[in-house]
Amino acid sequence: MQLTGMLYGSKLLRYVEFPTAEVLGPEASEDEIKALIVRHGSVFVKPVFKGGVGKKGKAGLIGRARDLKTALAEKERLYFVEHRVGNTAAKAQGVTFEGAVPAEHEVYFSLTDSTRFRAPTMTLTHRGGIAIEELPKEQVAEIPFEALTGLKAFVIANALSDIGAPKEIISPLVQNLPKLWELFHNYGMTTLELNPIRMMPGKGGRLVPVACDFKCGFDRDDPRWQRLGLPDHLFAADYSDFEQEINQLRTYQGQSDVYVINSQGTILAPTFGGGANSLVTQALGDDAIISSDFGGNPPYEKMRDVARICFKYWLAQSNVLFIIGGKSNNTDIEATFRAMADALREHFGGHGPTPLYVVIGRGGPNLIRGMGALRDTLEALSLPYRFFGFDSAMSEVVNYAQAINRWMKAGGREQLAQRLGAGARAGTSPATGG
Repeated sequence: MQLTGMLYGSKLLRYVEFPTAEVLGPEASEDEIKALIVRHGSVFVKPVFKGGVGKKGKAGLIGRARDLKTALAEKERLYFVEHRVGNTAAKAQGVTFEGAVPAEHEVYFSLTDSTRFRAPTMTLTHRGGIAIEELPKEQVAEIPFEALTGLKAFVIANALSDIGAPKEIISPLVQNLPKLWELFHNYGMTTLELNPIRMMPGKGGRLVPVACDFKCGFDRDDPRWQRLGLPDHLFAADYSDFEQEINQLRTYQGQSDVYVINSQGTILAPTFGGGANSLVTQALGDDAIISSDFGGNPPYEKMRDVARICFKYWLAQSNVLFIIGGKSNNTDIEATFRAMADALREHFGGHGPTPLYVVIGRGGPNLIRGMGALRDTLEALSLPYRFFGFDSAMSEVVNYAQAINRWMKAGGREQLAQRLGAGARAGTSPATGG
């Protein structure tokens, strides 16, 4: 779940009274746009994208206007513009008009849950407005801090002094940047980035930090983000029906992160754990249908619903059901496997049998009882299977699943179909039941 731009960013920053540029949304009237130009001298016209789509400036997708005619022309150019960054493509759904903020200094600031430091980490530089990767390391402060105490003013002051920031910007930043920890911590964010913060002269010449661009990411499994009252459609960009159904099951307990890799794939791999997901997704390549992480000790009811949805959309075309994960510390393997076994039995009962080879690789609490529950179901359904325990190398288990998939493509699927009395063709719609 990512959010970019000042349309909603300015609203979130108001929760902690952090100054922001004045922003009008796509519905702004011509009179409102003209008045904004009068107040600020000029406006920036920016497309509104769902999710986190960056590098808009380098792609020429930010317009500037000093009169109404130019502002409306930029609105027409950018309102439905398409933007691609790497493999990510997005289409704008409107524009914002943001009042220009005069400033001599620009600042980059971000907060993130750092896997490197295993702690919340502040990144700060007085050379903002550009990609910080382009800056020398001595100009960028990257400071982990204690989550229990939060982001304190002295941490910011020390960081700015260490990187040689101008003295006139230190005090305003020290007074205002700690507010952003409240926003980050209290509403379930995993990242928060302001780039640039423009240091605008205020009353008496004292500088005021003004946020001019906004980016954040939320942990959707942390319910605190819901207190912000953000509309659900902000996070539903370009999702398939399958992904939307899975996302509706998100709860604080248990993960349900899923992404369709290849809708024509033949290995359905419900995966448990981020490390397992990375290895499995890379190794399976185009054979994998989905990339997923269903770990986090999901309760029985949630796991059964997740499996039911996966089976409804993808089981008919799958050669291999590949249930894989590392050795868990706290996930109840019995509850997870029993839920998946029950969902598989229900699917066969409602849609009829489908030729399928089941490969399992897992470790963790109640593993033997969980495998026993799955074994009983698979034998009752006359499905072939192979189980691997916690002492098996995950790479070898992945290789085994790929070998089975090749065998299924080479005639094994037809053999299983004859034994089950089911259709053998992969890719059959779930609605046909075979």
